[in-house]
Amino acid sequence: MATERITFPGHSGAELAARLDLPEGERLATALFAHCFTCGKDVVAARRIAGALAAMGIAVLRFDFTGLGQSGGKFAETGFLSNVSDLEAAASYLTDRGMAPSLLIGHSLGGAAVLKAAGQIESVRAVVTIGAPYDPGHVTHNFADALDRIEEEGEAEVDLGGRPIRIGRDFVREVAAEELSGPIASLKRALLILHAPRDAIVGIENAGEIFKAAKHPKSFVTLDGADHLISDPADADYAAEVIAAWSARYLDLKAPEPPKGAPEGIVRVSEADPDGFLQNVNHGPKHHALADEPTDYGGTDRGMTPYGFLAAGLGACTSMTIRMYARRKKWPLTHVRVDVSHDKVHAEDCADCEKGAKIDVFKREITLEGDLDEEQRAKLLEIADKCPVHRTLESASHIETRLAD
Repeated sequence: MATERITFPGHSGAELAARLDLPEGERLATALFAHCFTCGKDVVAARRIAGALAAMGIAVLRFDFTGLGQSGGKFAETGFLSNVSDLEAAASYLTDRGMAPSLLIGHSLGGAAVLKAAGQIESVRAVVTIGAPYDPGHVTHNFADALDRIEEEGEAEVDLGGRPIRIGRDFVREVAAEELSGPIASLKRALLILHAPRDAIVGIENAGEIFKAAKHPKSFVTLDGADHLISDPADADYAAEVIAAWSARYLDLKAPEPPKGAPEGIVRVSEADPDGFLQNVNHGPKHHALADEPTDYGGTDRGMTPYGFLAAGLGACTSMTIRMYARRKKWPLTHVRVDVSHDKVHAEDCADCEKGAKIDVFKREITLEGDLDEEQRAKLLEIADKCPVHRTLESASHIETRLAD
């Protein structure tokens, strides 16, 4: 995943700091992420969800609202509606780059903001809320003891989770007055609601109210055991997987078509990413796969390695050969599994090998299930060695190479 650090003007003209997480391959869609109340773009939930979506081809813009994190402006001078305006500004920035967002994701009060903003962003087709309040004014209970002081003085510093932050009168008044039932009912976008039953900050009943107010298509998934901030990486990863799977349906994501033109009987390998190692592998006109290298070796780990394909060929051929023999003998073999590992060892470790060289060693572990006796199991193990790919790997091969015209 590649990440761009960018800035764009928010509702007041102050520069907002953002990260744009981009897929390694083709971008299939774009999402816009709104963080939780007074949090920031780099909290665990935002980072994990952005990474998961980028891995499936969805670019994600996550930014700090005005006056928070690395963004300019004063938070004390903002309100709920200014957060909504910041979201619209972010959507405009993406649209100007030819990446109009089709998915909005909002965490906590950010979830309330995306519900409010969605109707104003024409490109949006789906909305996700995580631990969102049905009543935005709910957030004021976090600093209830300072509400009178904020009203009297215009703003005041409050303690939120050990962090001092200044809250303004406009913010309190706006969240108290905001009503989301109308925007939710007229959303006209697919809606996914994620909420933790034990959320001690925004109770689970908020998810029920949002779900009740929304029209179909709508979905609710519980985040069992998670806290409000989704601070456990495992919970954040689960939320990311759910969002990724759900959004694929409503964004109509289509992976790029593999290159065409490989004739019958030919395995054609062509670069998919000239800056890395990703390869398109076409076997004739019907079958396509990806080959790659692990990230530690400069790849993007989006496909099996070349040796992985070689091991897969040995494993598949072994399993098929065993199955054909058992089927012909009408033996009660119910399932075959072949685990293949590959390594290189010095020839000194091999009695029949040329000394001083390294050789390839493929280790197979075969699992046979079914009511087989010991004689049948022994015979099927013997048959495994008659697999054609096994014989090819054991024999000396000759490879002829020429340049295409």
